[in-house]
Amino acid sequence: MTEITRVPLPPIARGSVGKLWIGVAALALAAGGIAWAALPSYVQLETLSAGKGESPAADDVVLINYVGKLTDGKVFDQGRETPMPLNQVFPGFRDGVTQMNVGGKYRLTVPAAKAYGASEQRNPMTGEVVIPANSDLVFEIDLLQRMSQAEFQQMMQMQQMMQMQRGGQGAPGGPDGAPLPPPGR
Repeated sequence: MTEITRVPLPPIARGSVGKLWIGVAALALAAGGIAWAALPSYVQLETLSAGKGESPAADDVVLINYVGKLTDGKVFDQGRETPMPLNQVFPGFRDGVTQMNVGGKYRLTVPAAKAYGASEQRNPMTGEVVIPANSDLVFEIDLLQRMSQAEFQQMMQMQQMMQMQRGGQGAPGGPDGAPLPPPGR
């Protein structure tokens, strides 16, 4: 039979176990914080009224009514029947719109990391900051229509041709069909 030699362990100093547990807890909290910070930021989509149409693809063009707000409710942009090429918008907006269905109304919250990040956005006319750096954005969107890039280009060409025809044939009235001023003025 083999003999095992025993080595006496020195006694643990008073308070060392508590310090060890505090160190383990601090490491666990630090690791959790690092893991949380490394998680990607996701958009939040709330359906206000469900649509029954198709969902757009990331390279489609959508026709929308929208209001863009900061989280404090301040409106920074809005539009009606606005065409939006999804390949030309920031990632969080595109990610949210591709989850919508035509005919629906939605509230889309985009974290700053998926919007403009650390860049502030200014009004090009006044220079006023309209979106501060690191701002989360909230959009209320009515998704009216979706179309492919090719369909959108075709629609734009048709509109240009119609405008040229109206202008070339002398539409009644003044420019673009506006009424002419009364005679004698």
